[in-house]
Amino acid sequence: MSEHAARPSARALRAAATLLPLALAGVHAGPAATWLPGVRLPWFPGLAGTGRHDHVALTFDDGPDPLATPRFLDALDVLGVRATFFVLGEQAVRHPALVTETARRGHEVAVHGWRHDRPWRPAVARESEGVTRTARAVRDLTGHRPRWYRPPYGILTSPRWLAARRAGLRPVLWTAWGKDWRAEATPESVHALVTAQLWGGGTILLHDSDRLAAPGCWRAALAALPAVVGDCREAGLTVGPLREHGLR
Repeated sequence: MSEHAARPSARALRAAATLLPLALAGVHAGPAATWLPGVRLPWFPGLAGTGRHDHVALTFDDGPDPLATPRFLDALDVLGVRATFFVLGEQAVRHPALVTETARRGHEVAVHGWRHDRPWRPAVARESEGVTRTARAVRDLTGHRPRWYRPPYGILTSPRWLAARRAGLRPVLWTAWGKDWRAEATPESVHALVTAQLWGGGTILLHDSDRLAAPGCWRAALAALPAVVGDCREAGLTVGPLREHGLR
């Protein structure tokens, strides 16, 4: 074969240049397909948060919030329930006493990233630094090394998966949510949405902050808590944090 024949043609080079960004985008965003319930529930039950059949994991995102989080802590005390709180690092260091108090009351504190960033631009170093910083802050404030990571928006890109792995965290999403971040959310709508998706072994996602959502929307989730917990107990299900959930 001649030297000329061995060289790739200009057309082949142009095709490769066109396809390479698409391939890289696929590698980056491919795991984000697990955001879809039809993908993660049957194919990735552990990532979805499927655990013991007699248990429901109760989780909260986006805190700590100095106005809302204490009210959730008080409500959970009244209900006799412990939960897992996925905190943002930048909020945790702004309100360290609230993170400490959450752990003191018996709740589990987990990692939601440093900021609630959108994930579409690949940023391996930034994601790794943010997850590691947040994990370190949680450990320093609670005295316990966190075990779980939930990516912002529930979108698990390759950089986020790698960041969690490097920090020794296990990604967990959810099986049921109340869409409590919406302005039109009510206690009734949150309760109805959660219970419609709920079964033994499921993981509930609610929010103890409106910092990234409609102002005051957390009140709907707070008011729905007694009904949600009551439904679980009537069905013979125990409600608690992820550490007691026996994730698959």
